[in-house]
Amino acid sequence: MRYRTVLKTLCGLLGVVFLPVVAIAVLYAVYRPAGRPTLDRDRDWRPSVSVVIPTYNEATLVGDRLAALLETTYPTDQLEILVVDDSTDETAAEVRAFANDRATDATIRVIEREERAGVAAALNNGVTAATGEVVFRTDADARLGDETISEAVAALADPAVGGVTGRQTGVVGDSAVESDYRSLLARLQALETRIDSVFIAHGPCFAFEREAFEPLPPDTVADDTAVAVGIRRGGRRVVMDPALEFTEGATSDIRHRRERKDRRAVGLLQQLVRHRSLLGRQGGYGRVVLPLNWGLMVVVPWVLAVVAGVATLGGIAVAGPVGLLLPAVAGGFLLLGSREALGPLQPLHAVADAYLSLLIAGGRLVRGNDTATWDTDTGREGFD
Repeated sequence: MRYRTVLKTLCGLLGVVFLPVVAIAVLYAVYRPAGRPTLDRDRDWRPSVSVVIPTYNEATLVGDRLAALLETTYPTDQLEILVVDDSTDETAAEVRAFANDRATDATIRVIEREERAGVAAALNNGVTAATGEVVFRTDADARLGDETISEAVAALADPAVGGVTGRQTGVVGDSAVESDYRSLLARLQALETRIDSVFIAHGPCFAFEREAFEPLPPDTVADDTAVAVGIRRGGRRVVMDPALEFTEGATSDIRHRRERKDRRAVGLLQQLVRHRSLLGRQGGYGRVVLPLNWGLMVVVPWVLAVVAGVATLGGIAVAGPVGLLLPAVAGGFLLLGSREALGPLQPLHAVADAYLSLLIAGGRLVRGNDTATWDTDTGREGFD
């Protein structure tokens, strides 16, 4: 009888896990997100754009990054590039050398900070120094499509839109794990855009009107998503437009992936908690989008952890050491997935990997073990 009770409890918990999945399926059937969002675009609007790039020890990347920005279709005489640098290497010197050697109508400036205060503080400094009507926040390890800045500006011409993020169309380093994750995220963001506004914005590709920006608390980890939530709190939408294409470096290596993804997960959970007062407010954003993200990022990972723990203990109680088979299989699944060796099951690893990051992040937040500073991702491939 005791085992039946445990089994029923486990089945009930697994039912909770599938609720967000069912909800997403129903929402997809109702809203049918497809293609680009319907916006009041104005392709003749050409405001000044300030591209803000926080950097930390990016000397080997920053020159190519600046050159690529100058090759986009947006008019260079309307372009300002601000590199906000925390480095201990020669990143700032590389930026100055590039600006001196390159003949361009764009303005290129570097803002050196004496002390590392984190990416949120870097963005605050960059936006404060910016002169453009539009801020385009990106990273030194990202590459934008030729039309990305132009498409972002056209979308921001819609008076209801305060911010627009893009879709990652490639992964430098050929990480199947990251590619699978980004593909799933893009589908969710297309749905959120159709409902109201996205929760997650992508730091490598995120444009917003400068007047819509509110300075971020210095301990903010996910600065991009924090800006997006602030814009929606102010009454304007943040949308994902797949025409804003970008690529970013990534790795499937489990150690390097943990460093990057776990920190990102800390930032997302931080924003959910800090802006919990928006639940039920701001139309579909507070009534559907945020509850869905709470379910996916907070409820489901911990329910799965409880299910795994109870199932393991139950297995040990019934079958002794054989009960350890479940955590062994889970560990093997994660290891094989990080090596991209799961074959047709590989996309499932993207979900498992994300939930693992969210569990680790939840523990770090509870312990107060989170930081707004960041390190160069030593797992990046294909840039040097």
